[in-house]
Amino acid sequence: MDRTEIIENTRERVIESISQNMYLYGVSPSIGRLYGTLYFKDKPMTLDEMKEELKMSKTSMSTSVRTLTELNMVEKVWKKGVRKDLYEAKTDWYQIFIDFFSNQWRKVTAMNVKAIKQSRKELTYMLENEVLAESEKQQIQSDIEKYNQILDYYDWLNRLFDFLESDEIFHHVEKRNKWSE
Repeated sequence: MDRTEIIENTRERVIESISQNMYLYGVSPSIGRLYGTLYFKDKPMTLDEMKEELKMSKTSMSTSVRTLTELNMVEKVWKKGVRKDLYEAKTDWYQIFIDFFSNQWRKVTAMNVKAIKQSRKELTYMLENEVLAESEKQQIQSDIEKYNQILDYYDWLNRLFDFLESDEIFHHVEKRNKWSE
C-alpha cells in the first residue's frame, strides 16, 4: 500500500466516523459523509464535484448541502471566474457545536414557553373569572406554580445559550490544541 492510499484510508475512516455520528445533528449518515468529504478537501466544491465524489444524485447533493448550510456547518463561497455555486466545510467545530446546540434548543424552548404561557393564561383566567371548588383552585394554583418553575428553567436555558454564544464559555473551558503539540 502506497502513502497516498494510507492517507486516503485514514481520511475515509474519520469520514465514516463523522457520518455515523451525524444523528446527533438530526441528519443522515450520507449528509455526514458529505460534510466529512468537504472538510478534508483543500478547496471548495461544486454540487457536480460532490455528486461525482460521493456517487449520489445532484438533487440529493443539493438537499444535503442545504441541510449542512442550515446547520451552519457548510458555507457558500465565491471564487473569481467560477459561475457555479461553491461550498466548503466550516472547520471550527467548537462554533459548529455552539451554533447547533443553541439553535436547536432555542427552537424547542420557544415552542415550550409558548405552550406553557398559554396554559398559564387559561388557568389564571379560570381562577379569576369562574366560580371554582376549593380543590379546583388548589389544583390550578399548583399547576400555575409548576408552570412558573418550568419558565424559570427555560429562562436559565436561554441565559446558558447567551453565555455559549458570547464565547464567554472559552474563558472557563478553553479551546486546546492538545494533539498538535
